[in-house]
Amino acid sequence: MRTRSTLTAAVISAAVTAALGIVTAAPAQAAEYSSALKVKGIQYDAPGRDDNRCSGGNTKNEYLTIKNYSRTTTVNLKGYVVRDDAGNRFTFTASHSLQPGDQVSLRGGRGTDSDANNVVYRQNCNFMWNNDKDTIYLYKPSGSRADVHSYTKRDNDRDGNGYITYHG
Repeated sequence: MRTRSTLTAAVISAAVTAALGIVTAAPAQAAEYSSALKVKGIQYDAPGRDDNRCSGGNTKNEYLTIKNYSRTTTVNLKGYVVRDDAGNRFTFTASHSLQPGDQVSLRGGRGTDSDANNVVYRQNCNFMWNNDKDTIYLYKPSGSRADVHSYTKRDNDRDGNGYITYHG
């Protein structure tokens, strides 16, 4: 008898936990922004010694990857804004279309933007992302928030890709 009541209690407990899990998951989903575009990742610490010279520096090796997670909608990046906690910002001023599932690298330094190579340059040789931690905000042309992405550097983060601490 005791085994059956323990089993019944375990089943009830699992059902209650599952039900509460659904209830507690709702607010987290409500915090998600309604956007097909999300920050996929960041190379915030360019390999080598930081050197922001436009000629010979390594700011091109610092980049942010934005992905179109839609299955059906192509998104034009024109008018989207990327900003960090320090107020550094970049606005996509030219048309750049991301097909469903496609991504673009927003790189530091100067270069030629390319739809074919999925790259956009900030045309600025200063580093934008902090090497220890930062929060990146992606805004739609309307001004509403599309995504937030935070990272922190840890001792074993040798590649400078960070650990996501918040992605909403």
